[in-house]
Amino acid sequence: MFKLFSRENTNKDRNTFLVMLFAGLVALAAAFILTVEKIHLLENPDAVLSCSVNIVLNCSTVMNTWQSELFGFPNMLIGMMAFPVVITLAVAGLAGVKFPRWFLIAANIGFLFGLIFSYWLFFSSVYAIQVLCPWCLLVTATTTLIFSSMLHYNLKHNIFQFKKKTDKKIQVFLAGGYHQLIVASWFVIMAVLVFLKFGTDLFA
Repeated sequence: MFKLFSRENTNKDRNTFLVMLFAGLVALAAAFILTVEKIHLLENPDAVLSCSVNIVLNCSTVMNTWQSELFGFPNMLIGMMAFPVVITLAVAGLAGVKFPRWFLIAANIGFLFGLIFSYWLFFSSVYAIQVLCPWCLLVTATTTLIFSSMLHYNLKHNIFQFKKKTDKKIQVFLAGGYHQLIVASWFVIMAVLVFLKFGTDLFA
């Protein structure tokens, strides 16, 4: 059964669910645009897509690779199905809903698989295809925020049921803002990897 949090807990977790909601909305918008662009490309293989900026930032090139249809259909359709779930979860969280432990763990695992898939696509684009899709990069970034916000919530409420001593250290870690620092540092590392690979060609 889904229950309601106390007002104190709802206010405490508001920022976490706001981040999740924002990331989910942006990711869904990116998935929708990619779906529309894919339709345009199917209708006209020579179409110049709005996200095709230059030789490095070029969605159409990425869409024509096998990686873009790993499961036999366009990857963006996965986002069209998955991100509404994220948005619904975030809205329910903002409304003060207390989710069952099994649901929160399942959501965290599901978001983890989404994160792994997203970064598999990211590294494939950077080092195998060697062409980047701007909207795909946005999805990768927002998927990172979605997973990290879910993980933050579960750690904060000890959903994984760590022992008291371990949980105390985790709470100190979260209270110190180190979780956010790790996420921010990760984004910087990803940006550096992209720049080291493509350099000024990104802006050509």
